[in-house]
Amino acid sequence: MNVDLENTTSRRSFITLSAIAAASVLAGCVSTAGKRRMVGGQSTPPQDPIGSVHIAPAPTDAELAVMYGPTEDGGFLIPALPYKQIDPRYYRQQVLDPTGEAPGTIVVDTSSRFLYLVQPGGTAMRYGVGIGRDGFAWQGKGIIQWRQKWPRWKPPNEMVARQPELAKYSIENGGMEPGLKNPLGARALYIFSGGQDTLYRLHGNPEWRSIGKAVSSGCVRLLNQDIIDLYERVPIKAPIVVMQ
Repeated sequence: MNVDLENTTSRRSFITLSAIAAASVLAGCVSTAGKRRMVGGQSTPPQDPIGSVHIAPAPTDAELAVMYGPTEDGGFLIPALPYKQIDPRYYRQQVLDPTGEAPGTIVVDTSSRFLYLVQPGGTAMRYGVGIGRDGFAWQGKGIIQWRQKWPRWKPPNEMVARQPELAKYSIENGGMEPGLKNPLGARALYIFSGGQDTLYRLHGNPEWRSIGKAVSSGCVRLLNQDIIDLYERVPIKAPIVVMQ
């Protein structure tokens, strides 16, 4: 396989910038008009020319109780999450954008277990994710071809072949009905690349303990409360980059 030096360099820069962005948020750093401010020997993204880049402070306990509290949606009551048992780095929050991608782009950094939705003005919404086990993870560029509220889960035939007990939920049998126990959770965003369905999704997740881990069969999973928030922000045809 040919190695794309530019992409390789970009990915290395992304990993470095991810750490820098996290440190910048803790320090309350912002950029200055029309210039790139140096932080730890690296430059941060330029600010919105209208004013300073706004980084929301880390959510308070009261805000977290609302963000991850019980949620009625589509006729289902999503239970409250024990957010104090989740690593705080995986809470949904606004951060400096470490990706350099255009606003509206989704970037999944599988090594850090973060999903970024790039916003205007040098910021991004960051979500904690769970990712696919080694050997099943997908990477590349694509688009969000389709979005679905409370989707049916239809494991691909390859998965059914590995796990015959899933045959009752196969494509031929119509999949699993939507609900709180459905592995796709409250929302699913379907990733296409080159006009083809990759069979990988960004989706909700009833298992909060899986955030920050590599446990699923390839898909990128978020907390149900977070996938609902992401769904409302991301249009169909949004670009997505998944990096290893």
